[in-house]
This record gives sequence, structure tokens and C-alpha cells, in this order.
Amino acid sequence: MRKRNPVSENELTQVKRRILETFGEVANSIGYSPLHGQVIGVLLIKGEPVSLQKLASETGYSTSTLSLSLDLLEVLGVIKKIKKTGDRRLYIQLHGDLLGALKKAIMLRLEKSITSSLNEFKDCKERIARLSGEEKEKLVHSIDILEGHIKRLESYVDILSKMELP
Repeated sequence: MRKRNPVSENELTQVKRRILETFGEVANSIGYSPLHGQVIGVLLIKGEPVSLQKLASETGYSTSTLSLSLDLLEVLGVIKKIKKTGDRRLYIQLHGDLLGALKKAIMLRLEKSITSSLNEFKDCKERIARLSGEEKEKLVHSIDILEGHIKRLESYVDILSKMELP
């Protein structure tokens, strides 16, 4: 029987760093800060509440920068801030369903983008209304088409937001 070599501390550090980078990339891909993903990664790796100071040490971010990110993660239902009896430090723990929170984060980002697009189209139409000529008609037609597609997307996002997760 072959004996396996134990994993070195350096290898463990590299694997943990890669996990945090991967979580950061996922957060970034859906329009959030990589820090949001890294916080989740640290909490998953540790498997227990982590102090704000330890979280700062693990991610390389300051506690003040972390505090802002933690507020959003708390609103999304991903984490919960807790105090331990006899300890003045703030601790962070994972809270709720991670997939549900990810869905909520994606839906919020999509809804914000859709609302922003529709408002932009409205603004463009108001500006175009002051113009005249053939170019005006082409622009209004183009905006109407884009607006129609965005409204279709809005309906789709609404359906997705109501779907139950597996």
C-alpha cells in the first residue's frame, strides 16, 4: 500500500487562495464586487463564524471596506452579523440558503439594469421629440424595438424570480 504525501501548508494556502479567487470571479461575473465572493469563500472554508478582523486578514481588505460589503451581503440574506457573549468583536456567519441569495442578487441586478434601460429610452424619446425629419422617425423606431425587447426580458425575469429553486 502506497503512503500518500501529506499536503504542505503552502499547497493549502494556494488552494484556499484559489477558492477565494473563484468566489470573487463569480461575484464579479454577476456585477458585484469580488470581495463579496471572497467573504463567502472564507466563511465556507472556515465553517464557523469569523471575526471581522480575521475576515480582513483572510481577504486582505481593511475592516472598513469589509463593513460596506457585509452590509450588502446581510441585506441579500447571505450572512448574519453576530456578537459572542463576553467578546466585543463582531463575528460574521453564513446565513440562509446560498443559492437563494445568489438568485436574489442576480434578480436585483437584472431588475436594476432593466429599469435603468427603460428610463434611458424614455429620456431619449423626450430628447428626440424636439427633433424633426426622417432621422427622428428612424431613431424612434429603433428605440421602440429595443424597448420591446427589454420589456420581453422584464417579463422573463419576472417569471424567473417567481420560480422555486431545486
